[in-house]
Amino acid sequence: MRIRVVNPNTTRAMTDTIEQCAKAVAGPGTLLDAVTAEMGPASIESHYDEALSVPGILAAIQRGEQEGIDGYVIACFGDPGLDAARELARGPVVGIAEAAMRTASHLGGGFSIVTTLSRTVGRADELVYRYGLQRFCRGIHACEIPVLALEDPDARKIITEACRHAVDADGSDAVVLGCAGMAELCDHIRDEIGVPVIDGVAAATLTVQSLITLGLRKSGRGEFATPPPKSYRGLLRSFGSDL
Repeated sequence: MRIRVVNPNTTRAMTDTIEQCAKAVAGPGTLLDAVTAEMGPASIESHYDEALSVPGILAAIQRGEQEGIDGYVIACFGDPGLDAARELARGPVVGIAEAAMRTASHLGGGFSIVTTLSRTVGRADELVYRYGLQRFCRGIHACEIPVLALEDPDARKIITEACRHAVDADGSDAVVLGCAGMAELCDHIRDEIGVPVIDGVAAATLTVQSLITLGLRKSGRGEFATPPPKSYRGLLRSFGSDL
């Protein structure tokens, strides 16, 4: 099977980290690669960023369909463009926020989310409700580190302490890391704070792999049927070609 991980931002270094984390859990016989969006923001930290990341995501999905990719991971915790991507793809498309939260719900009575900036907390909360997981989510916390600063030397310590605080404050049994750029910290934080720590990149990769292994594909009916062809103008004119 072939799985493609789409990094919705345009920072190649982050794509490399994401790809390493995804490949670490991919099973034998799974060919996995990660691609960087060709258009969009350098990082996604606002509704504006998220909206402008969607065309790059959809362009990556369109290319994947032409290349025969079997399933996709959208590697941004806001799960941007997820519904539209599912319309385009024949196989499963999974966002890392949904995969991480659903995985955490299997591991205890409740989980906390630790994200980057405070301004992203609202989006995480919205997704908790969208996925029907409000019974499990006990709190959402920001470590106030911008996405592109996650590789700074002090970031690991700050994020680890934010996770420790979240567990203590919320009485949670697990932590969900609220950014794809935190993926490589998962094992370190788990060892430090002593509870399961879920990286959405790994969780989404294994979810897609499992769905494909089960022979399951996206339903072609109703809401996620291929969108009807029509013309688009301006910068989006290339999206009006046959899907």
